[in-house]
Amino acid sequence: MDVETREIVGADIGDRSQQSAQNLWHCLPGVYGQCAVCYSDFGEAYEIILPSMRHQALGKETGKTSDIERFNNTMGQQRIGRLVRKT
Repeated sequence: MDVETREIVGADIGDRSQQSAQNLWHCLPGVYGQCAVCYSDFGEAYEIILPSMRHQALGKETGKTSDIERFNNTMGQQRIGRLVRKT
């Protein structure tokens, strides 16, 4: 999610594996891969896949991941229930 415009610039539906992190990195438009900083939690896959100059792992207390967490909650859990149903 772009910090300024709140536009979703890349997405990958999957687990928190290295493959999913790589899919997410490759779906970003080129300009984001060249100059943007990606904020994430401390997931190991992000540390491995995202270039260190473009990645910053942060805790929830910083508030940097709150916008995308809110979006994930709204879309994933409330509007697209099929994505989270166990049965």
